[in-house]
Amino acid sequence: MRSDFGMLVARTIVGGSMAAHGAQKAFGWFEGSGPQKTAGFMKMLGFEDAERMGMAAAYNELISGSLIASGFLGTLGPSVLIVNMIVAMLAVHKDNGFFAADNGVEVPLLYATAALAFAAGGYGDCSLDRLFGIDRFLGKRRWFYIGMAAAVGTAIAVLNQRTSPPQTSEPTQQQNPAEAEPQTAA
Repeated sequence: MRSDFGMLVARTIVGGSMAAHGAQKAFGWFEGSGPQKTAGFMKMLGFEDAERMGMAAAYNELISGSLIASGFLGTLGPSVLIVNMIVAMLAVHKDNGFFAADNGVEVPLLYATAALAFAAGGYGDCSLDRLFGIDRFLGKRRWFYIGMAAAVGTAIAVLNQRTSPPQTSEPTQQQNPAEAEPQTAA
């Protein structure tokens, strides 16, 4: 019971934080960027269809976070979150080192690692999966492997849609994505 309570707390914090982060991008809630600024950020990252990619990132974060927080649909939420975190690490954070203070990969790596733990270990007794009796079916090992393979494949497909962002000799506030809008996820 103690581990189930711990899993509930961890899921609520990780999933709720990611859902709120998605709501910042999708709706501008919680002093967030909203859809227009998110699209501009995606454009700076080299995504041609910046509005679509911005909305995809926002709703992936919103939905994956909600699924994780509620403990619903097994590895689906963690897999979707891992897609966004791989893209965030490679498109936004990799050139900045490890630590969050320098806009490095630390925060998206922590989110991805937590998502991996939820996907591998399940959501525990205090979850919608357990309530609806689908946890045994969704807890089968094949769903974990399918989810992780889909996450990596999708992240590669998303990253392959990027063109090189415009380079200038002196980055300005709007030309440097790390400074234009500090975010933990793309």
